[in-house]
Amino acid sequence: MDKILLMLQLQMQLNDSTNGDEWKSGITKNKKIINWRRCIYMECAEMIDSFSWKHWKSIDQEPDWDNLQIEVVDVWHFIMSLALENYDKRMRGNVEDLALNISELPSFDALSAKNESFASQNEVIQKVEEIMILALSRDELELEKMIEDFFELVLMSGLDLNTLYRLYVGKNILNQLRQDNGYKEGSYIKIWNNEEDNVVMKRLWEEDENLKPDVLYKHLTKIYLSLHKD
Repeated sequence: MDKILLMLQLQMQLNDSTNGDEWKSGITKNKKIINWRRCIYMECAEMIDSFSWKHWKSIDQEPDWDNLQIEVVDVWHFIMSLALENYDKRMRGNVEDLALNISELPSFDALSAKNESFASQNEVIQKVEEIMILALSRDELELEKMIEDFFELVLMSGLDLNTLYRLYVGKNILNQLRQDNGYKEGSYIKIWNNEEDNVVMKRLWEEDENLKPDVLYKHLTKIYLSLHKD
């Protein structure tokens, strides 16, 4: 439960800083409407692009499992945000209640064991589309079902609770760096020396398991500023 609670708390902090105090009401500090369901299904579509699903193009291309894992973490940002919004609007409890309820879901226990196994491309795509269906539904949100499906996707993507946590923290740090360097204004540059910033972050995190989040931020900032000086 501790890692789930920490991720939820980090997500709240990120949303507070980037979207303002009213984000749980569905609006940003800049008066932009927030639609977490749309965020989820659009990121899921990007996730499917990790595979050569097109029957008319690049049919022999190998799956990009590294990109898939990054996209899984991106979807997790939005599922947690949707869950936090849901608990607030429905008065279901605070962030600790949400973390406890998530940890009691049947699929949660399976995340605790170390996992590096990937499911087949078709199985992963099918699970992603199941999450998309839930996000696209106009009916009452099936939040617990969405989270359960997501945890199954985590395992199918070669991740477990520990690696999901590490990648989430890494992406959270990267998002902070993006916001601090003009992401909302459109001046931030995501390609670093022919690599996407996600890839750089993931490699740094994997190279040193003892790296602290604040040190990761400093490393990423140093690399970014060295490549993108005015």
